[in-house]
Amino acid sequence: MKLTKTLIALALAGAAFGAQAHRAWMVPSSSLVEAKEPWVTVDAAISEGLFDIDHVPLKLDGIFVLGPDGTRVPLENASTGRLRSTFDVKMAKPGTYKIALVSQSVMASWKVNGEVKRWRGSEEAFAKEVPANADELKTTRTSARLETFVSANSTDEAVFKPTGTGLELVPVTHPNDMRAGEKATWRFLLDGKPAANLGFSLVPGGVRYRGTLGEIRQSTDAKGEISFTIPAAGMYMVSASWPAAAPAVAGQAPQMPARRVTYTATVEVLPQ
Repeated sequence: MKLTKTLIALALAGAAFGAQAHRAWMVPSSSLVEAKEPWVTVDAAISEGLFDIDHVPLKLDGIFVLGPDGTRVPLENASTGRLRSTFDVKMAKPGTYKIALVSQSVMASWKVNGEVKRWRGSEEAFAKEVPANADELKTTRTSARLETFVSANSTDEAVFKPTGTGLELVPVTHPNDMRAGEKATWRFLLDGKPAANLGFSLVPGGVRYRGTLGEIRQSTDAKGEISFTIPAAGMYMVSASWPAAAPAVAGQAPQMPARRVTYTATVEVLPQ
């Protein structure tokens, strides 16, 4: 299936079961570094094309790095340009590091004299800026988790300890130890419990050159687990969201759930 750039962006939005055509991502220079003094550089952006630097940088506010011993690791040499942000991570201790951005937001709509007003912002701003007694007030609260993982000289699973909030990935197969052609298994949790029947999408980078989406799309089982085989090496975007979008009804605005949670990550699949 060959797709134009716009169709690819829309397909990616659909792959993530969301409405927006632009996606936020973080891509490390390498997911597994074997060196005496291991470092990685991370690019962070919001783009139309998957992993393309074509729109705006991802703000670094709120991004944190968790080391294998559970302590926060500072972002080094951080900078934000016109189209992307970048920073380095010094991995002083062996093991796996989690680089993450966890956010909460509120979307609201209401009517004033028959006209629909729409608003989006933080929970704190919502309390100040949206009238509590607004007419036909509807809200959707979204919890979003954006992650990537890197390992220095060896892998471990300490950073994958669930927090019990939102959608989380718990690897049966470590994301820094995946090889092309080999079967991998992951488990998704929703608020600490197995996320059963959760839609899951895995899309390889390089779509603009390949001209095809190449998406792997499945659903988790009753244990929240999913098994898949990656056909080729490269960087991949993982995405999942809950609840599933309601079927579209002609002539009606899409139904918005009271709560929505999303999970997005970049993982690297290594050659065999």
